[in-house]
Amino acid sequence: MSNFSNTHRWNFLRLGGFDQVQLLDGQDLKSLDQLDQKLWAALSCPTRGIEFDENTLDLIDTDGDGHIRAPEVIAAVQWATSVLNNPDDLINNARELPLSAINTDTEEGQQLFESAKQILSNLGKADAESITVEDTSNTEKIFANTHFNGDGIIPVEAAKEETLQSVIQNIIDCMGAEKDISGADGISQEKNDTFFEAAHNFSNWWEMAERDASNILPFGDKTAAAATSFEKIKHKVDDYFTRCQLAQFDATATAPLNPPLSKYESFTEVDLQTSMKEIATLPLARIKIDGPLPLKEGVNPAWADAIAQLKSEIVTPLFGEKMHLSPTEWRTISSKFSAYEAWKKEKKGEEVEPLGLELVREILDSNAQESITELIEQDNELKPELDSIASVDRLVRYHRDLNVLLRNYVSFADFYNPDKKAIFQAGTLYLDGRSCDLCVHVEEITKHSTLASLSRAYIAYCECTRPGSDEKITIAAAFTDGDADHLMVGRNGIFYDRDNKDWDATILKIIEQPISIRQAFWSPYKRIAKMIGDQIEKMASARDKAIDSKAASGVAGAGKTSTTAFDIGKFAGIFAAIGLALGAIAAALASLLSGFMTLVWWQMPLAIIGVMLLISGPSMLLAWLKLRQRNLAPILDANGWAVNTRAKLNIPFGKSLTKVAELPVGANRSMKDPFAEKKRPWKIWLVIFALLGGSGTMLWQNGTIQEWLKPIAPWVVNTGTDTTPETEAVEAEIIEGSGEAPDQSITAQ
Repeated sequence: MSNFSNTHRWNFLRLGGFDQVQLLDGQDLKSLDQLDQKLWAALSCPTRGIEFDENTLDLIDTDGDGHIRAPEVIAAVQWATSVLNNPDDLINNARELPLSAINTDTEEGQQLFESAKQILSNLGKADAESITVEDTSNTEKIFANTHFNGDGIIPVEAAKEETLQSVIQNIIDCMGAEKDISGADGISQEKNDTFFEAAHNFSNWWEMAERDASNILPFGDKTAAAATSFEKIKHKVDDYFTRCQLAQFDATATAPLNPPLSKYESFTEVDLQTSMKEIATLPLARIKIDGPLPLKEGVNPAWADAIAQLKSEIVTPLFGEKMHLSPTEWRTISSKFSAYEAWKKEKKGEEVEPLGLELVREILDSNAQESITELIEQDNELKPELDSIASVDRLVRYHRDLNVLLRNYVSFADFYNPDKKAIFQAGTLYLDGRSCDLCVHVEEITKHSTLASLSRAYIAYCECTRPGSDEKITIAAAFTDGDADHLMVGRNGIFYDRDNKDWDATILKIIEQPISIRQAFWSPYKRIAKMIGDQIEKMASARDKAIDSKAASGVAGAGKTSTTAFDIGKFAGIFAAIGLALGAIAAALASLLSGFMTLVWWQMPLAIIGVMLLISGPSMLLAWLKLRQRNLAPILDANGWAVNTRAKLNIPFGKSLTKVAELPVGANRSMKDPFAEKKRPWKIWLVIFALLGGSGTMLWQNGTIQEWLKPIAPWVVNTGTDTTPETEAVEAEIIEGSGEAPDQSITAQ
């Protein structure tokens, strides 16, 4: 969209480094479609993961794709302003919608007004002059006394005849229930059609068996029970006759095909009742050459009941009373069930089988299907009224919520308002003496952090759990003030969500970025201190290991004479190297001090500041550049937003998002800490004396001290070897005044 009307006069406010439109009245809302979308703060936002009524978002999301886009926002605003007398009412975010606010001059508005009155009447509030979301969302109570409501689902009570009620209940039992808007169990037209289709299929399937009953149902109505008994023992009977055939093929195989004696001996020390599974693995009967299957005596006790059922339900009806079953008779029995098994595989309509064939055919012979269809059509006739009631719910929600969405979508006014929170702010994280207000919900840390790192913000990803609950959420918290010295993976804090519920929060991942200029200033010194500390720790650790190794070798070699001579040259070299190192350090310090002492007094603090800036300047400059680039967009884009601008998180605004702990105004503080470390000034004096000693040595060597002392003690500068006319004149004056020759020992000094 590139062409917009400019008939409306807009008001903009500079917030977060970009111009944000101010929606001040109803005319601004009605003209929202004229606002160039390039000036919108966002063009899309998700319907989940934000602090906003999900039902309202679902109403705005007309295409149901889980995202609210600009055209859907415009459509929602235009509809809401068209059915209200005064569009300014949307600015107030009132929880109650006065019935008088509905524009009854239009047909839609009049229908909304009447539906709102009907809702209140059904709720027992006929005299109420306003309606709320709580009223319109309580559909079960609204339709508690109605069987027809336009939702296309009828409960059992919708039918007046008991017979038809029974059929509806049968459909619910077989096909499952659907919830009527009143809260009762019911059925839709789809359930009705599916049930009767299954009933017809089931009846036709049985009709196929009835036409060929002698073949498919050889045992009549007892065929199913007989087939069950047959299937239960079929594999064991087949196994028995196969063994007998093998024994007939080779008589020597008879003994191995029967259980060995050792198998029976293993049963002597166990409870046979609990060992029936092991006994069931044995053959049905003793294997003999061409032996028939005994049906009473000599049967494996684990299969005795199954054999008895086979005899009573199948063998006796087919062959009369018999004590044995031959292989030929068994093959006859198996063939009897082949047609039944084929018919069973073609079974249809099993959903209605629990009702039984007789009841199914009774229902099919009635006009129940048509009667239920008529009831559903009668219910559907009220759909316009239901839609109108849904429109009332929609209007009440828009009246309450729409302006809040606009302040977090068309602009980010709530985000830059210190007294409010944006809908994408999940709550507040308290950790490391700070509170972080810029916290957003995160579904997948890895995916979110990839894009969120472009925000230039210091982000800590935390897993939050509630004590005594399985609830778990993940948040990303931006630290925009303070320092990062004690922020690390594993640190714990407390997260308060927007409902003020507290969660235990643990840092899982950190995106490191500069937090403040103050942190950047001290970071070089902290790095140097850390480097020195690490080196000292490594040296101490190495020395400790060397001592332990030497002690161990000394204990191992106790009583033995060491053959290694003391190498005085080696130790002399070590001491010489240490002396050179200390001398170099002292010389460097002396050189700096010498140059510093030549400065005029007012230049000295400037020199100190210059040195500090030389050390901290690059770090501060880099941090300043990154802090200027810090913005909100990547953090939200990683959650599915389409932020349309660079919403800056500059240094002053960052201080408002992350608050560092401070003592309350007027609080008293005692500086006497009974557990504070006792001051030991000798360490400070030792350092001072070392610095003065090294500096004095350097100053003496380069002649600076001699120059200082020349006016007051000229003889100190004479070394006894080098003389100049000036020093000779001074010595002559001294001799003339005292009558004595100068002391060469003093001069040598």
